[in-house]
Amino acid sequence: MSTAFQHIPVLLDEVLEYLEPGRGGTFVDGTLGGGGHAEAVLLRLPESGRLIGIDRDWEAVHAAENRLLAYGGRFTALHGNFFNMQSLLSEIGVTQVNGILLDLGVSSHQLDTPERGFSYKTEAPLDMRMDATAPLTAREVVNTYSQDALAHVLWDYGEERFGRRISEFICRARTQKPIETTLELAEIVRSAIPAKYRNEQQHPARRTFQAIRIEVNGELRELDRAVEDACDLLQKGGRLCIITFHSLEDRIVKQAFRRFEHPCTCPPSAPICICGKEPKAKILTKKPLTASEEETAENSRLNCAKLRCMEKI
Repeated sequence: MSTAFQHIPVLLDEVLEYLEPGRGGTFVDGTLGGGGHAEAVLLRLPESGRLIGIDRDWEAVHAAENRLLAYGGRFTALHGNFFNMQSLLSEIGVTQVNGILLDLGVSSHQLDTPERGFSYKTEAPLDMRMDATAPLTAREVVNTYSQDALAHVLWDYGEERFGRRISEFICRARTQKPIETTLELAEIVRSAIPAKYRNEQQHPARRTFQAIRIEVNGELRELDRAVEDACDLLQKGGRLCIITFHSLEDRIVKQAFRRFEHPCTCPPSAPICICGKEPKAKILTKKPLTASEEETAENSRLNCAKLRCMEKI
């Protein structure tokens, strides 16, 4: 049974401070979810302002449309992946914007809806698709990837130190019968991890589920290019704010922002710059902003949330 699509916006005060929707213009929420951030932005936009929301999850798009009906033509919801933001916006005649927000990772609604198959805590079919129309599911990854390919997924996207052992256990289990559900997979992972590590603070299957989810949804494969495209869409003075939830995606965002601010590729020993690359943004958050103790007390998922912001120059 699906839960109602709720969206408690993460780091909301910080996002609004750096995004500055009060400046007016056109803004984009590239990860719309249930519309929590979007509604807060619309409340602060001048009447002439516009917000475009993008999400790959049809449930999120419909929920946000219903939530934000009162804003009429000032709000437009698009179904798609923010990786394709430039083409999605071009289709509705938008080529430059004043601000972009990206809240990466899986939504609370997706985690809390058992049949979506994201959680290792509840019984559900292995799915994990953010876009329910996408062809690749977690079931296919778990049951058809080679042992070596699985091990690479678990290390590359979950930094799981027992990835090779877990992939061996998965491949052994699926020779008996296909692995169909989240709890089946979670139990296989738990049994693969040496006993003395099973009682750590984090659930033993957390990193495995993260890795498979990232693989299913291609969350990191083109993230660097997507951040580059977002920067290119901004007008001079436009702001890009990105919230990350794990070190892999945060590293990509941090490196991209540094490249925008310091693009020179000349050797450090060169007396002058000859590459001709000029800065196109300045970083506004020299260190990432994190959730307050009050926020994390209400929602433990925010423990790892980091916000980085930049401005186009």
